[in-house]
Amino acid sequence: MPKKGGKHAEMGKEMQAQCKRAKVEKACSLSVMSFESPDSLFGSLISPIKQEMFFREYWEQKPLLIQRNDPLLAAYYQSLFQLSDLKELCSQGLYYGRDINICRCVNGKKKVLNKEGKVNYMQLKKDFDQKKATIQFHQPQRFKEELWKIQEKLECYFGSLVGSNVYITPQGSQGLPPHYDDVEVFILQLEGEKHWRLYKPTVHLAREYNVESEDRIGNPTHEFILKPGDLLYFPRGTIHQADTPLGISYSTHVTISTYQNNSWGDFLLDAIPGLVFDTAKEDVALRTSIPRQLLMQVDIADSTKKLSSLLRRLADRLDNTSELRSSDMKKDFIMNRLPPCLGCDSDPLTPGGKLPKIDSKIRLQFKDHAIITVEPDQENPDEIRREMVYVYHSLKNRRETHMMGTEDDTASEEGTAQTHGLRFPLSYLDALKQIWSSNTTYVKELKLTSDEEKENLALSLWTECLIEVI
Repeated sequence: MPKKGGKHAEMGKEMQAQCKRAKVEKACSLSVMSFESPDSLFGSLISPIKQEMFFREYWEQKPLLIQRNDPLLAAYYQSLFQLSDLKELCSQGLYYGRDINICRCVNGKKKVLNKEGKVNYMQLKKDFDQKKATIQFHQPQRFKEELWKIQEKLECYFGSLVGSNVYITPQGSQGLPPHYDDVEVFILQLEGEKHWRLYKPTVHLAREYNVESEDRIGNPTHEFILKPGDLLYFPRGTIHQADTPLGISYSTHVTISTYQNNSWGDFLLDAIPGLVFDTAKEDVALRTSIPRQLLMQVDIADSTKKLSSLLRRLADRLDNTSELRSSDMKKDFIMNRLPPCLGCDSDPLTPGGKLPKIDSKIRLQFKDHAIITVEPDQENPDEIRREMVYVYHSLKNRRETHMMGTEDDTASEEGTAQTHGLRFPLSYLDALKQIWSSNTTYVKELKLTSDEEKENLALSLWTECLIEVI
């Protein structure tokens, strides 16, 4: 549990302030953002731009600036994170490097001004005021429930991890030199004003480019001021820099980013091994020997025609199959994403309602938080590995460790992330697909051979809070 600091009177005032702020946040969220579904949330985030237009004209193509003159929206954005939040958050035990970086752009270079160990708020504020250092706060959704709600819905919408960082920059200062990111980026301006300059990427959707100075990147293609309530999107690979203009005491924005390592290339690297394995079981051409001493040769040009023909056989197999494994990407996503945001009064870890029986009518819960995969049996590695069905879910994931990597040994009591889910015989696959594809279904109608199997499947899913009896 996080340690609490300060006197009891100060704690009482802080708690009252937090409760008051929570009420404001709730009122704002009901009026400016729609949390009814992932689709409605993203629609309200980019409003008034329509989703069809966004993906047709902007996604992975060019920046989009949405400037809004809406006091209610500006107040809501401000509620997501404020400079004044840092004092209370520092009392919970934040660490330099892990939770906070302080940095400044000096002569076109990034200068990191981190101290060692825990963050002291007074020292942090001193560096901010006197050294004009930018405060970078990592993954604020771990502490701010409204950002948790937004990012959890966006992870459902994109089917990809969604991270965030808050940047607080004093006036007349810049935290980072020109740089690019390998993610799709949405900027929400929360406090003050920020001057942005965007440049045309040297390589479309760049992954490798050394940005050292403005001399290397030429003149900006876009230049503008963001104010509270404004939103900016730009594709990965877009070179950018931002500063707080003189006359503005400080500026706060949050970057919400997604689609890291989520390209067709990444998907093929994940899916092709399973396709080769399945095809080789049926196609003798993939089981014939490679040429003698092939592995000892420097130049294998003579074998490329054979490899090309085998790849065509894989493509033919792909044209005639409805199944394509992507277990590693699926598991990485489900294991590291946010759990559902249900509010303080709900506990997604405790099954509720009636126990499912053979005559029960059931409905899938948290569909966006669960996946089905077919994999070799993980519990019998030394035997002939038969295929099993695995259902993985994120209901027991920890918000406190979201997007924090595995290097922090304090992130979880076990020290490593854990995949939560269930394991079934391959014969259960059709029944699971039936539950996933239907709004409701009766247990007795599940595609299994016996009533005992049907009840066992329903009970297993109910125990994990994946279905409810209606």
